[in-house]
Parts: sequence; C-alpha cells; structure tokens
Amino acid sequence: MNVATLLSALATMAWVVALIVVGLAIARAARGQTFRWAGAIVIGIIVLALVLTTISAGLVFIQPTDRGVVITVGEGGVREDALQPGLNWVIPFIENVITYPISRQTYTMSIAPEEGAIRGDDSVEARTSDGQIVRVDASVIFSIDASQTVETHIKWDGAYVDNLIRPVSRGLIRDAVSQFEIEEVYSTERFALSELIRIAMEKSLEEGGLILHEFVLRNIAFSDEYAASVEQKQIAEQLAQQAAFVVEQREQEAEQARQVSQGLADAGVIEAEGRALARVIEAEAEKEALDLIAAALQGNPDLLTFEYIQKLGPGIQVMLVPSDNPYLLPLPEIGGLTP
Repeated sequence: MNVATLLSALATMAWVVALIVVGLAIARAARGQTFRWAGAIVIGIIVLALVLTTISAGLVFIQPTDRGVVITVGEGGVREDALQPGLNWVIPFIENVITYPISRQTYTMSIAPEEGAIRGDDSVEARTSDGQIVRVDASVIFSIDASQTVETHIKWDGAYVDNLIRPVSRGLIRDAVSQFEIEEVYSTERFALSELIRIAMEKSLEEGGLILHEFVLRNIAFSDEYAASVEQKQIAEQLAQQAAFVVEQREQEAEQARQVSQGLADAGVIEAEGRALARVIEAEAEKEALDLIAAALQGNPDLLTFEYIQKLGPGIQVMLVPSDNPYLLPLPEIGGLTP
C-alpha cells in the first residue's frame, strides 16, 4: 500500500469517527445527558479528517508501468510533463491525474467469438487483387510512447484503441490484401503481406504517439466456395501425383525387365563365344594331330597297317569281307594259312 492510499484510508476513518461522535452526542442530548467536550472532539476529528483528505488528494502514486497526465486549470488544461513512477504531488481538488499504461498491450481481431477484443466475429474482410474475399485474423501488439504520454492524451483523450488502433489496422490490412492474388495470400507471399502491413502500421502508430512492437497475422480464412475449389484442386493434384508415381513405377519395372533381358542376351553371347572359341581350339588341336599323323605316315607307310591291326580284338581269327571287294589291307599269315 502506498502513502497516498494510506492517507486516504486514514482520512476516511477520521470522518467515520467524527460521525460516530456526533451520533453519540445527539443520542445523549436526546436523553437529557451531557457529552462534555463533544464539540471539541468533533471539531478536532473533522479538522484531522480535512487535513488527511487534502493531503491524500494531493499525493498521487504512479506505478512503474504507468505515466500520469495532470489535468489542471492552467493554460492548456494539462501539465507539459507527465508524472513519473513514484509519489507525486498535485494541487488538491484542483488538479486531477489520469494514468496511462506504458507496458505492452494487445488488440486482437478474430473470427473466433471468444478470442478478439470484441465478442463475436471481428475478423477483417478483405478482397484480393483477383476478386476473392478473405477474412483475416490479426493481433496488434503496441504500447504508448512514454515520452509522448501527454501528447497522446491530447490527441486521443484515452480512446487511442477505438480511434487509432482499430480503424487504422483494419484499413491497412484491406489495402495490403488488395495487392496480392488469392494464392499468394495463403502461400508464397504471406510473409510479404504481413511485413507490408507491419511497416505501414508502424508509421501510422508512431504518428499517433504509439509504438508498434509486433503485428501478428494470425489466420486467413476463405469463402466457402473458394475453400471447396481449393479442396478439389488439392484432390486433383494428389490424383495426378499418384498417376505420375504409377507411371514412374511402370517405367522402372520396364527398365528392370529390359536390363534383365539385356543381361540374359549378353550371357548368351558370351556363352556362344565361349563355345565357338572352344571349338576353334579343338579344331586347331585336331588339325595339329592330323598333321602329326600325316607326317608320321609319310615317314613310315606301314604304320597305318600296324595301327589297324592293333585295333582288332585279340580273339579275331577270321574276317569275312564281301567277295566282290578287294582287301583293304594285306593280312598277315595266321597259323601258316593264307587267306
């Protein structure tokens, strides 16, 4: 409790005591009894109450988050300088003090009934450059410039929210939205939209003695018709993406099958080349063998007969050949007999 409040409470108590004493004096006089020193006590208490009331009326305690504007009978109607935090003195019963908060304040305009400064739908209806209607939810976080508290009072007389914050912010939001198309508002240019509003609002509030700390673009809602069209567009895009995915999957499967076929073909070619190479090597080996045999026969013609005999089974004693064919080979005598 500050000193001014304490003195005001003591003054109130003094007036109550004075009334009680007056009441007791009247009651005793009605019963024919005297109340000695009643008049002096009443006068003393009244004087004390007047003094306390006067002092408490002249003392004003300003909170650290406030500034005080003194309304006076002097020239201009207000003091030039605002009262600073702490205990201040004003002329009792002649000067009056209006306190203004210099801490941050938030003014919200929302479509939700319980969220905005005004109950019900208080969102800002705006039209985009391509003719679509949107509803914007926004919050303005601001404070009074402590160095311009007196000027702010003179300009707005305390109605800076209704006469500055609300109309200026709603107008700037509509102007900014009108510079963007509907798809830009809710996607690629949303930050640019918010920044455009913030810059314009910062300048307007500064001229009005206020400081803009932040502008929050809370939400952007569309008309039911446009919301339905956006939903249909999203569904179509999803279906197109799904179809593209299926096509890509089929292409990958076809490429995989082609690579498998190519691999099989390459394997067949390699196998065929291997067989051909083996056949060539085999043919060359046979040729070399035949060349060796031919060379051996040239040096020893009877070698062929000897090989033929070697191939005959050991138990063969007689060989029959057709009567009209000559002998292929001269047969040796067997057991002293000639063929």
